[in-house]
Formats: sequence, C-alpha cells, structure tokens
Amino acid sequence: MNRLIIIGNLTRDPESKTTSNGKTVCNFTLAVNRRDKDESGNYKADFFRIAAWGQLGENCQKYLSKGKKVGVIGTVSVHAYSDKDGNPAGSLEVFAQEVEFLSPAGQTGAEQTAPAPAPTAVDLDSSELPF
Repeated sequence: MNRLIIIGNLTRDPESKTTSNGKTVCNFTLAVNRRDKDESGNYKADFFRIAAWGQLGENCQKYLSKGKKVGVIGTVSVHAYSDKDGNPAGSLEVFAQEVEFLSPAGQTGAEQTAPAPAPTAVDLDSSELPF
C-alpha cells in the first residue's frame, strides 16, 4: 500500500500548467513541522512537493496561496537522479488524491501562524493530568 497523509503550510503560491493533451496539473510545496527542534531551538520541518491533477488541481490553483494550511492524502513517488556534480540523489513527489483546505475562508497565508506542537511526555506537568 502506498498512501501518505500530511498536514502543512504552502511555502509559496501554487503553480499550474496545462499538458499538451489539455490536462491541468497544479504544483505546490508543503512545509510539515516536526515535533523536535534544531540546535537553534527552532522546530524542524520536512518539505513535500505536491502534484494535483485535473479538477483537484484547478481548485488548488484557485483557492490556495502561500501560507495556507492544507491536508493532503496521496501516493508517493520516488525519483533517483544525479545532481549537478554527478552524485546520486533522490526526491519524493506526492500525487494528491485529496486536498482538504484547512485555513478559514478569507484568511490570507500571512495571517496564519503555525500551531504549537503537541506536548510530549517530557513537557507535561503531572499536575495537569486528569487522573
């Protein structure tokens, strides 16, 4: 089974293209926050390239913009290639089957803030536990 579910924020406005046979594809990148921090104390993020085809892609182009939060369900494709120096490299691309728009209607990407990550067992104070 090849199925990925992610929630993140667009890193830039989506870009659409139309293929020679008339199909629309909308491409965008999602930043998905991790729960751990880097050496500077900032939360780490993973970046996923997303491709949405057809009517789904047209809706993404119409309603999404930089900073908007979306949930994506899709399949993952791995591409191996050689970089400019001839070293082996790889990339992941997600082919969206579903895209859920999670930002409130009318909210621009600039107004959004990333939610605080869920507390881990280390972060919890025992006085906060309900039992």
